Amino acid sequence: MRYRLLTIALLAFAGTAAAEIYKYRDLDGRIYFSDKPMKGDYKLLWRSKSIGEISSYPPPGVTQPGASRGWDPVKYRLNKERYSPIINEAARRVRLRPELLHAMVKAESGYDPGALSRAGARGLMQLIPETAKRYGVKDISDPYQNVDGGSRYMRDLLQMFGFDLTLALAAYNSGENNVKKYANQVPPFPETQVYVKKVLEYYTENRIATAGKEKTASLTMTN
Repeated sequence: MRYRLLTIALLAFAGTAAAEIYKYRDLDGRIYFSDKPMKGDYKLLWRSKSIGEISSYPPPGVTQPGASRGWDPVKYRLNKERYSPIINEAARRVRLRPELLHAMVKAESGYDPGALSRAGARGLMQLIPETAKRYGVKDISDPYQNVDGGSRYMRDLLQMFGFDLTLALAAYNSGENNVKKYANQVPPFPETQVYVKKVLEYYTENRIATAGKEKTASLTMTN
């Protein structure tokens, strides 16, 4: 069976209305995502807060053992600039929106390549050793390998759960078996439920920023 890799294409959000994401399946089984309901087989995946309320979740603090847990905005900015090319390139390879991978990295590690969770997840995309091994990541602390493994895992989760972004994110956080255990629903784990909402909000914010840049660029172009 051939799988069509996901390229999430959401329309630009405008004004201050709440953003919504709909999943639509056509008669040939192809999956589409839109910010407006369409005729046919569609369902609402997610509704955000109003545009003015996006980013209600601050980036995570530093999680390195013995390090201060306070958020350092300078370090955050420098790390984001340094590792954005790696993230963007990984998104291109696996055909995911770079805005989505950036949202995940921001939620997972705050762009800190040395981030370490209590559960032993490491790096920009917080891979656990089992997942790293599964995706052939030899050095989990290497930013390139970490993002490559994490992005491929996210791509596979989207395929596994019918390109349902909410379920794929829940599986990335809690494991695909937990999502299946709860009948393909977001597991009732507070951490997972917060994680999904956080990434979706970051993702929406990133899409708005991209749309704004594209609009500005188009206004500066001449014939």
